[in-house]
Amino acid sequence: MYAITEDRWTPAALSRHLERAFVWPTTGTEDPAVLVEGLVRAGRRIGRRTVLIPTDEEAAVLIAEHQGELGDRFLFPATEPALPRRLASKQDLHALCVAHGVPSPRAAFPDSYAEVAEFAAGARFPVVAKNRAAFERRRHPAVHGTTRVDGPGQLLALARSWGPHPGVILQEYLPLRDAEDWIVHAYFDEESAPLALFTGVKIRSWPPHAGMTASACVVDNPELAELATHFAKQLGFSGIVDLDLRLDRRDGRYKLLDFNPRMGAQFRLFENESGVDVVRAQHLHLTGRAVPAGEQRAGRRFLVENIDLPARLAYRHSEYTTPHARPAPRRSPALGRRPSATAPVDRRPAAHADHHPAARAPGTEFAWLARDDPAPGLAMLIRFLLPGLGHLWRFWRGRGR
Repeated sequence: MYAITEDRWTPAALSRHLERAFVWPTTGTEDPAVLVEGLVRAGRRIGRRTVLIPTDEEAAVLIAEHQGELGDRFLFPATEPALPRRLASKQDLHALCVAHGVPSPRAAFPDSYAEVAEFAAGARFPVVAKNRAAFERRRHPAVHGTTRVDGPGQLLALARSWGPHPGVILQEYLPLRDAEDWIVHAYFDEESAPLALFTGVKIRSWPPHAGMTASACVVDNPELAELATHFAKQLGFSGIVDLDLRLDRRDGRYKLLDFNPRMGAQFRLFENESGVDVVRAQHLHLTGRAVPAGEQRAGRRFLVENIDLPARLAYRHSEYTTPHARPAPRRSPALGRRPSATAPVDRRPAAHADHHPAARAPGTEFAWLARDDPAPGLAMLIRFLLPGLGHLWRFWRGRGR
């Protein structure tokens, strides 16, 4: 294993499993030619072709659009060069969902302050604001991550800093009491066939209900697996994918929030009975070996230590209704079909996410802490404890106001 890291002391750079860390702090605002040359330089220093795995949308876009320059040094799935950029763009993803009949939350893409004001006058709040496109979110971020906006005044105040051409998507907010958050991780081969595919539920996130995964657990959902496979086939997608969907209990449809064409941060939640996760599946496949099949391993939970504590506290005062697994009927793959009478929509309320049975799964995979590799966990505690407390303090002050 090799990694490109932002500095020498980032937790991943200290892992005993890492052969070498290439310290290269980038911002995503660099010229693509500079980034490609940096990757080629790292590949040259490794000295042999290496499987290249992106960990964010910008890296996935860069690899896809420069396959010719990178192909001599690296192994990666061959894909249509423009597809990852379209998937990483919230506006293009919404258009793809409409074109293929995939449900997604209602969305608006204002191109001026006047259009934001027009939207605010008639919108039903709260809404969610997200940066619209990869790379642009680095150069000119409209918001710092997914942001819930509770009223017209707050939206207009935010919009004053967005400039003449807001790079933002304003999306319908699915009410927490009527929603379930689901995750799909998969690796698709050159024919868009899944060589590894997993489903689970997001128990907690930080910031609450809108941010990165703080805790998740494995839950079998054959219907969702079938739907994700069908959409990937329609798109002709090849590689690792991390999907975020929300089941809207009001109409019983899975609505696609994000189609991330790269490895997800919580990928180690999932592995099959043969010990294969999506990264191992890609490595085996690209090096010409068979990918062992098997059902996904149940009874697993994933926990991100430095953000789960504030998330856990926040969710205890939340109206969120936790997901309850329900059997899926056999049907032809068509995203967004309403559950039939054999798969009723489960509307059981819960006080907080710990009430989900899978949240008490016996096998926990920690993001940082590992008995056989303690250095990353210690580095995480040192680097993120104070910022984590700061995030928690700001959250509670915001609740008070």
